[in-house]
Amino acid sequence: MSHRDNCTTLPNGRHSLTGAGIALGALDGRYKAATEPLVDYLSEAALNRDRVHVEVEWFIYLCENKVLPGLEPLTDEQKAGLRAIVTDFTEESVAELAEIEAVTVHDVKAVEYFIGNRLEGLGLARLKPLVHFGCTSEDINNLSYALGIKDAVTNVWLPAARALVEQINEMAEASKNVPMLSRTHGQPATPSTLGKELAVFAYRLGRQVKAVESADYLGKINGATGTFSAHFAAAPQADWLKISEEFVTGLGLDWNPLTTQIENHDWQAELYSSIAHFNQVLHNLCTDIWSYISIRFFRQIPVAGATGSSTMPHKVNPIRFENAEANLEISNSLLNTLGSTLIQSRWQRDLTDSSSQRNIGVAFGHSVLAISNVAKGLARLDVAEDVISADLDENWEVLAEAIQMVMRAEAIAGVEGMDNPYERLKELTRGHRVDAARLKEFVAELGLSAEAEKRLSELTPHTYIGIAPELLKFAR
Repeated sequence: MSHRDNCTTLPNGRHSLTGAGIALGALDGRYKAATEPLVDYLSEAALNRDRVHVEVEWFIYLCENKVLPGLEPLTDEQKAGLRAIVTDFTEESVAELAEIEAVTVHDVKAVEYFIGNRLEGLGLARLKPLVHFGCTSEDINNLSYALGIKDAVTNVWLPAARALVEQINEMAEASKNVPMLSRTHGQPATPSTLGKELAVFAYRLGRQVKAVESADYLGKINGATGTFSAHFAAAPQADWLKISEEFVTGLGLDWNPLTTQIENHDWQAELYSSIAHFNQVLHNLCTDIWSYISIRFFRQIPVAGATGSSTMPHKVNPIRFENAEANLEISNSLLNTLGSTLIQSRWQRDLTDSSSQRNIGVAFGHSVLAISNVAKGLARLDVAEDVISADLDENWEVLAEAIQMVMRAEAIAGVEGMDNPYERLKELTRGHRVDAARLKEFVAELGLSAEAEKRLSELTPHTYIGIAPELLKFAR
């Protein structure tokens, strides 16, 4: 039977699309190919798998260290069997957990029962009370989120960000000697090179990548209000501070010793701030590249068969950069909200962080999608050196800065007649188009030293780039 045969009718008479496997959001629908790698780390299913992982490792740790009277180290077979609950976590596991949660109406309790149901087969039925021992749900959740976020950053976001920075660096290197008229306030300004301007973005983005690479991922396991009260009541002889630190760091996380019921999420706010900063710099790159395309400094390479406009056949629209701008804005709105919301909690606990954290994957998804679009957009650009060169040829007045600075230097060296250099150049060039002949004539009339006059007479907008090509080394 087809879905159409089985579907309901909407109030407007149309057939309902629910149940047809259609995604509600663009990240899981139209853009699924770009964002799907995040599913392994930041989806609800991945969170549950990480919860199982944390619970299993806590169970094993308590046994291996004989933290409670009556506990003994597990056999290798038992440890392997417990860890297989994690490695064998599949769609069937997700479905089973959902069935249990439908009864418990509590996601972490469902995980506890999910694991408990497997202990008898491992000869560990008597240790069912050890699952989730001493833990509040947030002990499991904070560690699970930290593991998922760390893995998503390490395995998805950082590789994409690094690759993009390298792509920009390669473009910068290829165009480091292409002179280009700069524009400050939208007006002609001291020339640079296209490569140097691209390298500025590579450097800025690279700094934020380094900030993300050095991020902390904190975790805690200390009970209902962070006091180890239940732990101490059950086993006062145990060194619970040491146990907590060893367990958290053993998971590959940084230990937070002082919390309320929740881990305070400050590290998340710091991480999201760095990613949001990266996003904002990337947004700036998008608007700059879009603007360079609009003045034809870049030519876009058409995609075979693609349509730029539904009515204007000639158009090749810079859609990759426009799409990236929108996704970066959405990502940052979520990251900034998460960063400000997660670090707030009423007294020892409220539930706002639980609802907020379910959107972490969405925030990362829009950033990853934007990075993908920028990479694709940059890959389909050709540098229009003829257009860039013609732009320089039309703006000889930008050499006024060089001439008046040489005049200042000459005056300091004792050459006479170098009075009021700025004002004289302002009178010559401000609001006027000055061609090469008029500028050379002006230089010849100044009475400069022979060396200075020769240097200026040979200068052109194409060569007035200072040491721009040398500056690219700082972007790597």
